[in-house]
Amino acid sequence: MKSPSLYLLIVLFSCGTLSAQEQKKTTKNQGMNPNFSIVENTQESTTHTTLLAAMKGAGLEDLLRNDGPFTVFAPSDKAFGKISSAKITELLKSENKKQLSTLLTYHIIAGKISASKILKAMCNGSGKASYTTVQGNKLIATMNGTDIILTDSLGNSAKIIGADAEQCNGVMHIIDSVILPKQI
Repeated sequence: MKSPSLYLLIVLFSCGTLSAQEQKKTTKNQGMNPNFSIVENTQESTTHTTLLAAMKGAGLEDLLRNDGPFTVFAPSDKAFGKISSAKITELLKSENKKQLSTLLTYHIIAGKISASKILKAMCNGSGKASYTTVQGNKLIATMNGTDIILTDSLGNSAKIIGADAEQCNGVMHIIDSVILPKQI
């Protein structure tokens, strides 16, 4: 069995390694303009068209354009592609606005939380950090190698594949999967 101090050293070393990796990802800002809002950058993105449609369909466009700060774990179009197109079409119907809003707010945290803050929280939390989404559920951040993994209470998870895309009203982290709440 590993001693607690050895475990802490492993976590700290992993955090340092990830920080260097995240620095490389951060320099490009994922093609987003830090002077634009979350909505404006999503409109300009060629890899977040489904997310933009979902923001509009859920009625969250004004909130994510003006308010904040927010941390958005933003599924890419490729991440949305893991869900059936029939399910996405169904969610985007106006009568499903509440479900769509539930799905999106499951990916948003109040406040601006950079990757380095997530890492620091994990280092202080014995390898785990917990965040409450705007929707009210918890996401747990852990590491798998040098990747930050977000997992909900149902065991659904997503990997941060692009960190720290600065926005004028927060920060976006690009994730590789849509985290689906139970009711969706």
